[in-house]
Amino acid sequence: MIKQKNNKDDKKGKALTVTSSVSGVMGFLGGYQVCHNVCLGIIALLSIIGISLVGMPLLFLTKVAIPFWITAFFLFVISLFFYIKNKCISKNLLLFNVGIIIAGVPFNSLKNFLVFFWIVGGTIVLISIVLFIRDKQEKRIERIKNR
Repeated sequence: MIKQKNNKDDKKGKALTVTSSVSGVMGFLGGYQVCHNVCLGIIALLSIIGISLVGMPLLFLTKVAIPFWITAFFLFVISLFFYIKNKCISKNLLLFNVGIIIAGVPFNSLKNFLVFFWIVGGTIVLISIVLFIRDKQEKRIERIKNR
């Protein structure tokens, strides 16, 4: 009986992790600069194998940037709800996602503040990465001490 509960909790945790990850990716895709850089990367990769493109092959993503960002925001809210309720999602992953969502704000009315959003979002992402690395190092040190 206990194994079934743990298996159920594992599946729930994996589903929540996937939801949180999708939230971060969709928030990331919401920013114009990100879409632009992905297009440039695709053009560069295709040019290596001899295919040349003129223009941006993923320009259509700019039309869906706002729906992607809104979806990312709602998925983040769902992830945050489950974190508050069950503490089953990594706080560093949530912090990372909030940084990406802030950095990827796609609204034209906030165009004058995009640099501010990039700085704040990027700083939050960097803090989450540093905290993740610190937590991993602490766990490794603790594991070594327990041997």
